Amino acid sequence: MWARFSCLVLASLFAFPAFGGNSKPNVVLIYADDIGYGDVSCYGAKRVSTPNIDRIAKEGIRFTDGHCSSGTCTPSRFSMITGTYAFRKKGTGVLPGDAPLIIPPDITTLPKVFQKAGYQTGVVGKWHLGLGGSGGPDWNGVIKPGPAEIGFGESFIIPATGDRVPCVYVENGRVAGLDPNDPIQVSFKKKIGNEPTGKENPELLTKMRWHHGHDMTIVKGISRIGWMTGGKSALWDDETMADTLAAKATSFIAQHKQDPFFLYFALHDIHVPRVPHPRFAGKTTLGPRGDCILQADFCVGEVLKALDQQGLAQNTIVIFTSDNGPVINDGYYDDAVAKLGDHKPAGPLRGGKYSNYEGGTRVPFVLRWPAKVKPATSQALVSQVDFLASFSGLLGQSVDKETARDSQNTLDAFLGKDPTGREYLIEHANKLSLRHGSWKYIEPGKGPKKAAGTDTELGLDPSGMLFDLSSDLGETNNLIEKHLDRAKAMAAKLKEQSSAKWNP
Repeated sequence: MWARFSCLVLASLFAFPAFGGNSKPNVVLIYADDIGYGDVSCYGAKRVSTPNIDRIAKEGIRFTDGHCSSGTCTPSRFSMITGTYAFRKKGTGVLPGDAPLIIPPDITTLPKVFQKAGYQTGVVGKWHLGLGGSGGPDWNGVIKPGPAEIGFGESFIIPATGDRVPCVYVENGRVAGLDPNDPIQVSFKKKIGNEPTGKENPELLTKMRWHHGHDMTIVKGISRIGWMTGGKSALWDDETMADTLAAKATSFIAQHKQDPFFLYFALHDIHVPRVPHPRFAGKTTLGPRGDCILQADFCVGEVLKALDQQGLAQNTIVIFTSDNGPVINDGYYDDAVAKLGDHKPAGPLRGGKYSNYEGGTRVPFVLRWPAKVKPATSQALVSQVDFLASFSGLLGQSVDKETARDSQNTLDAFLGKDPTGREYLIEHANKLSLRHGSWKYIEPGKGPKKAAGTDTELGLDPSGMLFDLSSDLGETNNLIEKHLDRAKAMAAKLKEQSSAKWNP
């Protein structure tokens, strides 16, 4: 029988302030896509300004050592929702757009923690955790299991990513705006139907050309990954996606202003294809990538404005963070490389998306709760995988350590009371790494130094690597030979912490 135990004490012992008849804090988790440590101005960006993200940092806590759990999107989201590192479960890599749901519906999840505590729960934005049963989703009927089955009472999502078909919104288990006389078909194995593709019909790429891997069905002038037919009335517009998602998020806040609520607002920005709304296009010197950073910041601002207007700001925890580090060229010609100049998307860190270096998982991470948290900068080692246990502790909920295997209650660190945070943290990309204080060990790995197409430094070395981040944040000096005993001890600890399988 699964062992169960409580994290901290019951919620009745917490002195929650009372605001608007609701004593429990609301929680809004804003999850950006591919925004790097150095992509926002409160972390040092100079050529792009993010005043709304900066506002959260100024009025709350800015973490300098905050992490997602993986260097790519699906595993980071899986880990955050389940409290278990994704590498423990097969099939949790970057998913195709027609993958089945990869989170078992019968386990404890982050939204279920809130539901059990009496919260209204909702998800808006990028999903990329799979939909449907073993055969995948039924795009023309009820799509389940999905967000509802893992704890979200309301949902308005894009199934995977903007560069993968199907390019439709799914609202509460059904494709929004679908004409039943024009059914959707999707395949990631072979071409279906007669829709033009980027590879065969480059003259039809009216909005953006593909660079690598994005040469299949053309939707609204952009070729995507995968093949799709049908669903013409349901297709999204890339330029208005941010506005659509922000409106859904703020509507959820207004609808539930009298209830405690948990909103997971997963931005699409700044993932490819980067197609900003015309009012943001050309507003930075970084091309569409920089313009989409402005667009992401706008979405954050819409949430903050909604909380202010509803009188909810004081007793709402707002978190802004990202699913992995930055990537410049991720499959389209969008001037991101040509206009990068002196902008450093990972800031002082090395690597980015797909990388074992710190730039893969150390991301912007800011938290605001005016009723409880004093403005500060924290060097605590914190991770998104700990949201489940930490919010369970805050709300007096139990944690099933057989399923939420890796989540630790680091609430004091999140609230600025503990300057240290985690003792150990596993980072995951193509290989595993272990953080212990300022030391970082990357296990041995064979392969190219850089990823094909994206040109990201992968952090692979056949002998492994060891860095002291206190004096070498950029991971330029491999100390493994000089500190071989430490490297061996960290390798043993990594093996011990990573070996357990996940079989809920």
